[in-house]
Amino acid sequence: MSFRVGFGFDVHRFVKNRELVLGGVKIDYEYGLLGHSDADCLVHAICDALIGALGIGDIGELFPDNDDRYKDIKSLFFLKRIKDYIKEAGFKVLNIDTTIVMEKPKVGKYKKAMKNNIASALEIDPDIVNIKATTTEGLGFEGRGEGVSAYAVAALIEDL
Repeated sequence: MSFRVGFGFDVHRFVKNRELVLGGVKIDYEYGLLGHSDADCLVHAICDALIGALGIGDIGELFPDNDDRYKDIKSLFFLKRIKDYIKEAGFKVLNIDTTIVMEKPKVGKYKKAMKNNIASALEIDPDIVNIKATTTEGLGFEGRGEGVSAYAVAALIEDL
């Protein structure tokens, strides 16, 4: 049985006049994230982890930020497309583990909705999606409140 692991990482800076979207959930905050799409840092990290496990490049290659089709698009669209790549390759998601890094806002009350959105886009059980959040104790760009980073690890297993 074939088994694959991929790692993803993404960063976006905070800006005024944008919504903050993480895991497909709009989070009430005075800043949003700058990006070509909705700049969902968490979903982008998951996309890269899944794409990495498949060995088919990265999110920028599959969904370039200079392609107007993806301007302001919800990043969950990318996950739905990647679900198709996973299926075509003969795999299924075994699990996804993520970490969101930012000082504020706190995201604990949004984590269940994030898990459900991610699981729905990938057509998997929410129990195999884990979302953690941490701060940097005031250190670095996240600690200064300049932006968000997210990490993700995804495991795929052959779908027999």
